[in-house]
Amino acid sequence: MVFSQKLQILRKNKGLTQEALADTLGVSRQAVAKWEAGQVYPDIANLIAISDLMNVSVDYLVKDQSCEAAVTSCSDTDLGELVAFRLEANVNTYAAFKNEVDATRPASHDFRYEKGPYMYHDTYVGGEKFAGEEAVWKNGIAVYAMNYMGRVLSDGFSGNFLKEALRAADMKMPYRGPEYYSDGEYTYKCSVTGDFTWFQGYEEIYREEIKVYECVFHGGLTG
Repeated sequence: MVFSQKLQILRKNKGLTQEALADTLGVSRQAVAKWEAGQVYPDIANLIAISDLMNVSVDYLVKDQSCEAAVTSCSDTDLGELVAFRLEANVNTYAAFKNEVDATRPASHDFRYEKGPYMYHDTYVGGEKFAGEEAVWKNGIAVYAMNYMGRVLSDGFSGNFLKEALRAADMKMPYRGPEYYSDGEYTYKCSVTGDFTWFQGYEEIYREEIKVYECVFHGGLTG
């Protein structure tokens, strides 16, 4: 993943528009737009300011990386086993209308899946605006967690399409859904910076040319 992609994800995770980020940095919105389009690169002063604002290192910002790191390269390790279980849990809970359990918090929606030493639990509150967390335990010890927050932007949103896209996640993109998924008039896109051990991401759904849904998320290993 290159700088322009990282900046977009980090900005959206902060809940900032291009204009708001530009005001914070003391630059024009056009400058931010060009950075995110990969047309130009910020100078070192702005890189430092971005790293301070986003709580990441300059080294992280400028070095290209693959979001697949530490996942596809270790499918036979404990991490690969964990990722595989998370994907299996994904198609056996919310995304597949399965294994909903009693609420653990007032008015929450909860899903649980267990296999061998692993247990997955997903809980969220809200509806068209929602927030939640999924976590995985191994032998009773928490080993992975992810927080997410999203919202419906238009009446054209389809919850069934979102679930369909989430079920298409794989070892290449095991965080939420795949990098790109399309069916009929709907298109799902997901971008991630980092890897399964520590990551931030942003997903969105378009109905034809109109964005109807967005969600930011972040997570990683806890043990």
